[in-house]
Amino acid sequence: MQRNDDNSSPAAAVLSGSALLTNAVGLHARPSVKLTQVAKRFAARIDFAVDAAGPWADAKSPVKVMRAKARKGSTLHFRVSGPDAAEALAAMLMLVERRFDEESAPGPAERRERRLKGRPAAPGIALGTIFVVDGHRTERVSTGDREAEARALRAAIASALGDLRQLVKRSNGDAADILGFQVAFLEDTALGERAFAAVLAGRAAHEAWLEAMTDEAAAYEGSEDEYFRARVADVRDIRDRVLAHLTGAAADAPVPHGAIVAAVDLSPSLFLSIDWSRGGALVLSAGSPTSHVAMLARARGVPAVVGVGVPLTELKGEALVHAAQGLVILEPGAEERTAFDRDARTAAVERAAADRLATTRAMTKDGAAIRVLLNVSAARELDGLDPAICDGVGLVRTELLFHERDGLPGEDAQVAVYRRIVEWAQGRPVTIRTLDAGGDKPIAGLTVDGESNPFLGVRGLRLSFAAPDVFRTQLRAIARVAALGEVKLMLPMVTLPRELEEARAMLEQELASLRAAGVAARRPSLGIMVEVPAAAIAADLFQADFFSIGSNDLTQYVAASGRDVSALAGLLDPTQPAVLRLIRHVVEVASARGVEASLCGDAGGDPAAIPFLLAAGLRTLSMAPGLVGRAKMAIGATDLREVQAVKSWLP
Repeated sequence: MQRNDDNSSPAAAVLSGSALLTNAVGLHARPSVKLTQVAKRFAARIDFAVDAAGPWADAKSPVKVMRAKARKGSTLHFRVSGPDAAEALAAMLMLVERRFDEESAPGPAERRERRLKGRPAAPGIALGTIFVVDGHRTERVSTGDREAEARALRAAIASALGDLRQLVKRSNGDAADILGFQVAFLEDTALGERAFAAVLAGRAAHEAWLEAMTDEAAAYEGSEDEYFRARVADVRDIRDRVLAHLTGAAADAPVPHGAIVAAVDLSPSLFLSIDWSRGGALVLSAGSPTSHVAMLARARGVPAVVGVGVPLTELKGEALVHAAQGLVILEPGAEERTAFDRDARTAAVERAAADRLATTRAMTKDGAAIRVLLNVSAARELDGLDPAICDGVGLVRTELLFHERDGLPGEDAQVAVYRRIVEWAQGRPVTIRTLDAGGDKPIAGLTVDGESNPFLGVRGLRLSFAAPDVFRTQLRAIARVAALGEVKLMLPMVTLPRELEEARAMLEQELASLRAAGVAARRPSLGIMVEVPAAAIAADLFQADFFSIGSNDLTQYVAASGRDVSALAGLLDPTQPAVLRLIRHVVEVASARGVEASLCGDAGGDPAAIPFLLAAGLRTLSMAPGLVGRAKMAIGATDLREVQAVKSWLP
């Protein structure tokens, strides 16, 4: 069943929805009469069609309903307008969903347990009632005035941008980066050019926007580049948010607490709008374990299974989700429920144990001390956290600063943010990464548009060199805050030693400028992210003060497998021999030079990967704050004397 039932919609709005005919004989005589009887209870105009494109007929006419000859398996589409349109639409959809009350719903004895196999996207278990989230749109009546339609579209875009910016402010880490992409995309006036042209030619605002953005999504979906195909969900989310403001429909679904949220795919912003604090899980009929929403689910501890491959109409009732197995059990029986209760108790005990370990020192079973650092994107991520859970901040992603405001952040604005993080650390080291934009993190007006392969394009330090004024402003801000504590400066996407030296020269110039102006500043340690294989292989040629391995990009470049290509997920393993050998080489180079080597990619907080990383020689790992407890538990369970199988992979 698909529906739109926003009671706040104006009376002139046309609400739409659809429902699948599942009763045995379809829309024959008795169901037709029942349908018209229900329709006549409402003042609203109710039209229906068997094809979404029409022809449409009056649902209050038994003759016209019978003429539709809708059989079992057909979909009934409804368009409803009038003062009680929302109630009327809900009643029509529920009548079809109830099979016109001709066939009773299956009782407990008739329920049949059904198992669906998908792909694990985020571990965990959950039991709850399925809540289907589908992309719905209401229609609106055009004003007929071209200028008024253009104003309506501009206002809807501005409102959608406001929604997204508010979500960015409430989000942290990768969530903010993902939403930042949508903000940048929607801020780009080129996106709406075709829609506005159509409006000025006489099209209704909602029609013009829907057509233009559907074509935009289709262009991404048809791309040979998996990165672009993975952005389809973002484009559709932008499309539907603007449409929601045009029509007065709610942009976000009211998802019940603890629900098993089912969808074909789910946009990042919709995922973030759901309150997951009281449990629940995510089940996608499509999707990818490497998608943005899967990454968000892992970061927030929401069990998620993707690619179950069944229509949404088959996802109903109660479901038990064993996400680590990629298993979804519909209408689980008594045995499965008993097992769930047992597993849930075990998981709760493990979470409590991990939480207790969060503020303890990390040490392996055989006594090796391990430094645990945090990855953060904004100072507010640290609110309420005890600095004792970590040995410092291993990665400050500065990209969020460039999405939070209308223009690029100035020097003083950056200093204010960095200062809050340094003060929170209470003397512990803080590593600030310079702007790592590009790839899957565009910034309007700064990153390069239209690159054939953004992951291999002008991103990271390459972009900083292409925008030296922006880079120099950030260098000055970091040098100023370095006077307040132990601050390190890290360069992303470094490929050649000369890039490090060029950045060092620019840093020295800005330090001299600050001192000449009487501004307090200090030279921070200058290190590099090792995420390009060229930098890992030739690490000994880089005169860096420290190395931080970015396992996400390093793995995708070593395996020649895009992070968003679901079919290649099995190749994106940071513990495969080639990646571990590169990590081991970087660690050995750092040890010989007497500098630190750490790892700040997703693998650093993955309990399954941690023993391999420690066996490769790493003694410093950086991770999201929420992963610290489980990571320390995994560290404590690792005996480096017993990982010979891993060491045999290493040179």
